[in-house]
Amino acid sequence: MLDPDAKALLDFIASKNLPSYHTLPVAEARAYYRDRRQFSQPDAPEVGAVDDLPIDGPGGRLMLRRYRPLGSAPDAALPLLVYYHGGGHTIGDLETHDTLCRQLCNQSGWSVLAVDYRLGPEHRFPAAVEDSWAALQWAQANAATLGIDPDRIAVGGDSAGGNLAAVMALMARDAGAPKLVFQLLVYPATDLHYATPSHAANGQGYLLTRDVIDYFTRAYVGPEADLDDWRLSPALASDFHNLPPALVLTAGYDPLHDEGRDYADKLHTAGNRVEYVDYPGQIHGFLPMGRVIRQANEAVAVCARALREAGGA
Repeated sequence: MLDPDAKALLDFIASKNLPSYHTLPVAEARAYYRDRRQFSQPDAPEVGAVDDLPIDGPGGRLMLRRYRPLGSAPDAALPLLVYYHGGGHTIGDLETHDTLCRQLCNQSGWSVLAVDYRLGPEHRFPAAVEDSWAALQWAQANAATLGIDPDRIAVGGDSAGGNLAAVMALMARDAGAPKLVFQLLVYPATDLHYATPSHAANGQGYLLTRDVIDYFTRAYVGPEADLDDWRLSPALASDFHNLPPALVLTAGYDPLHDEGRDYADKLHTAGNRVEYVDYPGQIHGFLPMGRVIRQANEAVAVCARALREAGGA
């Protein structure tokens, strides 16, 4: 059964005849996503420190945002979550996920480094992958300056960001560094063929529609990319052994539900430690929506608890 808070949100959107992302030019879709967060997200909690850090990325300046938790000692070497925001690789930025990053930071006791990776259609695949990898490498190389423990680095993200986090875990394993301690995959996109039953069952009526998915995929992938490339579809990687422990979180009314569940199964079958948490009454994108969906706050706490455990707390 659809969660009552999620249903109320969907009913409100329908009553206001609010536009779907796929009906908007990309610039307007980004502004709409950014502005809408004020309605659905909780107030941003105070953290111990937050600063924007521009670095030299593969495509020019790459902006990162570092958070340290409230009450943390300035000289403490904290575990670090490198976080990749959702938005179909097309919309979303540091601001759309600022509150969520603050929540995860404070509740886990980890430092968080959010990545403002390049977006399609201006910068199509593999630009987002290149930026994500550059940020992860930079974080490890600059651990002392960042005040983090280079032996306790994790990756995480929601939706498209979960896709990037999964890809980063595979890349880090293959490269031999950094030795990640955890991956946080929140309703991740893991196979861009989008052929699972949940895409058919949940493709209309639950915020993330098939039209929106196609809109994002065209913007990110373009006409030339091979959807079988595991850097686009990490579920199609050839080897899932020796990957970091994972929390995979899914939502029952999400088109991406089945591919998230199936990815958790692939990780588990290959011998990795996996916690799979499903919210059967929820919709895609609910995690930051704690102002209007009460269960989102529970899910954030679950993610933070998993991080605390992975960091040795």
